[in-house]
Amino acid sequence: MHFGLGAFHRAHQAWYTARASDAAEWGIVAFTGRSRDLVDRLRPQDGLYTLVERGVDGDRCEVVPSIVRIESGDDVPAFVAAVADPAVVILTLTMTESGYRLGADGTPDLSDPVVAADVALLSEAFTTGSADAARPGTAMARILLGLDARRRAGAGSIAVVPCDNLPDNGGKFRRALVDLAERTSRELPAWLATKVSVVSTSIDRITPAIDGTVESLAVAEAARWTDAAPVVTEPFSDWVLEGAFPAGRPDWESAGARFVDELAPWENRKLWMLNGAHTVLAALGQVRGHANVNSAIVDPVCRDAVEALWDDDARQLPEFDLADYRAALLERFGNPRIEHRLAQIAQDSTTKMRLRIVPVALAELADGRTAHGCATAVAAWVLGVRAGLVPSPDGVGEHADAGDDPPSSATLLDLLDPRLAAHTTFAGLVLAACADLSAPWDFERRLRHVP
Repeated sequence: MHFGLGAFHRAHQAWYTARASDAAEWGIVAFTGRSRDLVDRLRPQDGLYTLVERGVDGDRCEVVPSIVRIESGDDVPAFVAAVADPAVVILTLTMTESGYRLGADGTPDLSDPVVAADVALLSEAFTTGSADAARPGTAMARILLGLDARRRAGAGSIAVVPCDNLPDNGGKFRRALVDLAERTSRELPAWLATKVSVVSTSIDRITPAIDGTVESLAVAEAARWTDAAPVVTEPFSDWVLEGAFPAGRPDWESAGARFVDELAPWENRKLWMLNGAHTVLAALGQVRGHANVNSAIVDPVCRDAVEALWDDDARQLPEFDLADYRAALLERFGNPRIEHRLAQIAQDSTTKMRLRIVPVALAELADGRTAHGCATAVAAWVLGVRAGLVPSPDGVGEHADAGDDPPSSATLLDLLDPRLAAHTTFAGLVLAACADLSAPWDFERRLRHVP
């Protein structure tokens, strides 16, 4: 079962499942996040869709048959029934970072009125035995409602597999789920401890947003079949998992997945380097007039900023020889046939900065270094916010309508992370980098990047 059906899931978990050696034994019931659009497009195709691997030299089209049922994410009874079904032994999730609705301490954010309403709703439903009639609004509450139905049905163990770009995504999910259970139910916490395994994951495959109409026409021309819901992705793929599957799982290793005892180094490599570079490019690339990753990465100003960040990252990833990975990332970013839009990547940029850049900066400063690459990345984000090209933190700086001056660099740094703002040397580097990135680019320096 999957919750959060979109291109990301279809390029990853569904694709790996379809390519597993025992694929014939497995199928996915997939629930959308908020929109019914995919339900309307995929149901008439019986869940079939085309995965287009878009390489530099051409496309490779493949029909993926692993999704066997499509449901709307707002159909709470269908969702709860699926989680409680003993035939379902795995629940994978792609909810996005903001979809977890967590506070700074990693527990459900009770200052969020929707979260607070769900806590009250579940407490009453579990206490009065009216859970079947409950209709919570948050993803976490719906999942807990489904797991309670599974407990009451005696359906057995299940593995929950968060697949979002969060560090320690499995640990974060388990802690939030247990906290929610302890606030709302007397029976659920003990049952979760024995019957629910949470698996941590790191996924690496660039899957940009596409124009569905254009790509449907391209598939029809190239593959000679009609598809209302194709997915475009890069040829590269990587999936690393840590955790137990008590009721079984597909043979994902045969499709290229990797199971490890310690996920943290792998997820940090991907989160800090691939996703961190994307966050820098989303801000600085747009400031410099670029629309896509492939054009931004060949801009020497953007390229230097990314390379400087990777230098900081490398010192915090001593487990890896990163030369080949860095080269592969540059090649992937430069693929001119993958239209990965910077405006799409820029969404929820403050949260992404806090996950992808801030931890490396703090670690570098703790080790007695300057974190120059991270300071440059923060400066790129500051310039993006001040230009109105990436979302501002907590709504600050939305000055276009009000006519106010944009927030200062110091204010934005403090809103991003007060610890970095309080570090005088780092704050000074950010201010200096803001000025440097805003200055005209030296022509002689540019020449050094020309092949």
